[in-house]
Amino acid sequence: MPAPDNRFKNAIRNGECQVGLWLALANPYTAEICAGAGYDWLLLDGEHAPNDIPTLMAQLQVLHGGSHPVVRPPTGAVWMIKQILDLGAQTVLVPMIESAGQAREMVRAVRYPPQGVRGIGAALARASAFNRIPDYLATANAQVCLLLQVESRAGLAAIEEICAVEGVDGVFVGPADLAADMGYLGQPGAPAVQEEVEKAILRIRACGRPAGVLTSDQALARRYAELGASFVAIGSDVGLLVAATSRHLQEFRTGMAPPAEQGAVY
Repeated sequence: MPAPDNRFKNAIRNGECQVGLWLALANPYTAEICAGAGYDWLLLDGEHAPNDIPTLMAQLQVLHGGSHPVVRPPTGAVWMIKQILDLGAQTVLVPMIESAGQAREMVRAVRYPPQGVRGIGAALARASAFNRIPDYLATANAQVCLLLQVESRAGLAAIEEICAVEGVDGVFVGPADLAADMGYLGQPGAPAVQEEVEKAILRIRACGRPAGVLTSDQALARRYAELGASFVAIGSDVGLLVAATSRHLQEFRTGMAPPAEQGAVY
């Protein structure tokens, strides 16, 4: 029996646009709620959210068989990626990639020897169903999906070189950090930034790699999909909760009744 088939990897390879949501609440309960909405993928954020190995594991457990989990570690540390893969994550998004050399290092981090340096600990790991998948070691490399995040001017300059590295399964453009690096701190929607994001998506696609991006602007998300982005996150759990709770209270205070919650039981 081989490692589980990575349906997300197959979909973006085939150019099927996968719609996702960023999860930063670091909670399995809210992750399960978001998965119930039917998103193709959910990003478990270990870079800017208060996640650690136990919280990531709990979220991976509730997402099993539903929305595909993508895990972003804080950095591209090899030991950190090893732990995330052993938890059972098959798709990782590594932030702040700026060179082909970094890309090659990340490819080696997600692969078992001789193609890589991933440690052999599957017998203890959730990834192999605790050693109940007999062919896991022989088949795991093919089912890991490595996504690399470019989010600086240096990263943009190296897109073609990064895409040329064998084993890179997709390249994600990070508008927020890119905006800051370009001198537009807190303004990812600035026209100059958006121009670079759009050009980056086209360049990634021209290299034959799937492109990804995050925006809470639905019109912009559709624009990215039209340009050929294969994995598009259209918001975050934090953003949705903040907007919904603020609107809910404001509607009450101004005398406007909010719409009834479907099936609500108290």
